[in-house]
Amino acid sequence: MTTTAPPRPAAAPQPPAGPTAGRRALDVWLRWWRRLTAMRTAIVLLLLLALAAIPGSLLPQRSLNQSNVTQYFADHPTLAPVLDRLYLFDVFSSPWFAAVYLLLFVSLIGCVVPRLVEHARALRAAPPPAPRRLLRLPDSAELPSPLDGAATLDVVEEELRVRRYKVVRRSGGAEAAGSGGAGAELSAEKGAWKETGNLLFHLSLVALLLGLAGGKLWGYEGSILVTEGQGFCNSFQQYDTYSAGPLVEGSDLTPLCVDLEDFRAEYEEDLTAASFTADIRHGAPGEEGRPTTIGVNDPLRIDGDRVYVTGHGYSPRFTVTLPDGRTFEGVSAPFLPADQTTMASEGALKLPDLGAGVEDQLAIEGFFAPTGVLQGGILTSIDPRPLSPQVAIIAYRGYLGLDSGLPQSVYSLDQSQIERGRLTEAGRANLAVGETLTLDDGTAITLDGYAQFAALQFSHDPGQAWVLAAAISLLLGLLALLLLRRERFFARVGPAADGGGTVLTVGSLTRGGGESATRFAELTGHLRTALDARAPALPAPLPGGPAPEPEVPPRDR
Repeated sequence: MTTTAPPRPAAAPQPPAGPTAGRRALDVWLRWWRRLTAMRTAIVLLLLLALAAIPGSLLPQRSLNQSNVTQYFADHPTLAPVLDRLYLFDVFSSPWFAAVYLLLFVSLIGCVVPRLVEHARALRAAPPPAPRRLLRLPDSAELPSPLDGAATLDVVEEELRVRRYKVVRRSGGAEAAGSGGAGAELSAEKGAWKETGNLLFHLSLVALLLGLAGGKLWGYEGSILVTEGQGFCNSFQQYDTYSAGPLVEGSDLTPLCVDLEDFRAEYEEDLTAASFTADIRHGAPGEEGRPTTIGVNDPLRIDGDRVYVTGHGYSPRFTVTLPDGRTFEGVSAPFLPADQTTMASEGALKLPDLGAGVEDQLAIEGFFAPTGVLQGGILTSIDPRPLSPQVAIIAYRGYLGLDSGLPQSVYSLDQSQIERGRLTEAGRANLAVGETLTLDDGTAITLDGYAQFAALQFSHDPGQAWVLAAAISLLLGLLALLLLRRERFFARVGPAADGGGTVLTVGSLTRGGGESATRFAELTGHLRTALDARAPALPAPLPGGPAPEPEVPPRDR
């Protein structure tokens, strides 16, 4: 006797396995990537970049003028620290500006590259087939033709090729071949340069961002005040202020030296500055140098380097005679303009080494007036031109603190040394040219005259040519995008309802630009004229007999 085992119960169906954690993370990244590379996101980021640049235009920037930033802190002691914590005095090097910049760059690349590939395929592809119902297009019409289908499409193709359409003929099969081309169709398009201009615009914007970024990474600039008869060489150690990209080293600087021979400033009748011109010599270190003249809008240009004139001022010149007879002639330093209208200037001269036997150091703090007058016993200037140069000076004796290890401005005295009593006042006076101030120890300070200085800026930006080319191509792309039209034209032939002749059905689609109906009516008018011109000629009349009547198709009788 055999026994059978009871059947096993069927296993419960297992639920389908869900996506793994890695797949879910990939889906999230792909979703964010699609959002980042959307055209809407690129437009928003471009708007944010423009808004972020507004504070950089309204507030002083350290990279351009540190003195203006210092003055802003003095004028707004409460607000300035808050703005500084937000990097609003270093907008274009701030982390948040760089973040928007990089996101815009990635968004544009992710948006443009796929469209570029798709457009390249579209340029090689044939125009699409004609829609089944042409008369439903916004611009459409039916035209009677006395020609057969093939001849009618020949006329249409000829007219379209004259207008630079790309034309493709498609046959209606064996039935069309047996009926003189009836049922055949034609597709044509032009204006592909519109999308090319669109892509060129966006690619140029990417190139523009690359050029600006390259200029920031490999570019540098330095500013220096140069008095007539003096010069400088392109070295970071010689500049008053400089800024350099993170990839710039001292050995990368162009070997160039510039000497200022003469400076001229011209003014309008209302005493506003009309022009600044500087006669300079430039060349490699050790060379004699080539003479040239530069101005505010006419810089020195050498292989991508620029030397600009950004301002000017005066350097009073003194002669200092010590009690023992030793003389220091031509002692001079630039005095910085405190009033751009009258060029009234402030500055300081420091004489730390007066020779053996003199322990105290000497300093002169002064106010220079190109056209000086006394108003209430105080020297002031009424004209930026040096018509009556005068200087009000205060002489100090003591310790300047130059070797203390603390930084000092070369254009002013360290006020803490005066407050601590390490520098004591030794005398003061208002001097005209040739006048002398004699101190209590017999030291004589004489104003000999003045020299003019020019504020020069050396700028190296390797991305300038790249940015210029990108800007030009951007404008060309924008013009193509705005002025060109993308047009498609379709035509299909079929037999007339009464069996005589052919009916030509045409339709058009236009993207970009207005007055599409006017252009379509003009084109169909030319097609009517061309079709009528190809109609078979009537037979000649018999001599002396009546002219034969034209054969009228049944549909018109």
